[in-house]
Amino acid sequence: MQSLLGVSRLLDRVLRFFASIGGWLGFALVVVVCYDVITRYFGVPKPEGLNSTMIQEFEYWLHSALIVFAIGYGYSRQAHVRIDLVRERLPERTKLWIETIGISVALIPYTILGTWLSWPYVKQSFLSGEISKSQTGLSNLWIVKSGLIILFVLLFVAAVSQLLKCIAGLRGALPDDMKKEMLGGDH
Repeated sequence: MQSLLGVSRLLDRVLRFFASIGGWLGFALVVVVCYDVITRYFGVPKPEGLNSTMIQEFEYWLHSALIVFAIGYGYSRQAHVRIDLVRERLPERTKLWIETIGISVALIPYTILGTWLSWPYVKQSFLSGEISKSQTGLSNLWIVKSGLIILFVLLFVAAVSQLLKCIAGLRGALPDDMKKEMLGGDH
């Protein structure tokens, strides 16, 4: 059981790494938005080859990337929506069973299906050389669209990590520090 918990801890570190990238992208988003506002409303000239449409589309790209890189970590830290009114009254073992069934029946199949359905979408964008609908926008839209695949893969990693914790919890081998992050409820 300790080896499974070790795998879960490793997966959580991977998710934390990607979330930190998301955090830095959030910082970059703030900088880009401030730059956009300053250049547009205070008349500061933009460098040659850069226009407001490109900057605004890049803001969208950064916002998308922030979500993509943070969602798996957010799930592993119980930052997702729950019906806490009902769930919090249940015994710990019941919570673990609900989580196990939800991950196995809904989340893991959902992430696999999402990855599978996103692949052709991204591939077509890449092969067609898809660009912005705006004449002055960004090119290589496949980059932002590939975020869908990354999102589903990171969510899958989070699901596997949580499932391993559930299995350990059901066997009575989940350490107290992992119980709190697994079961949440202190929002």
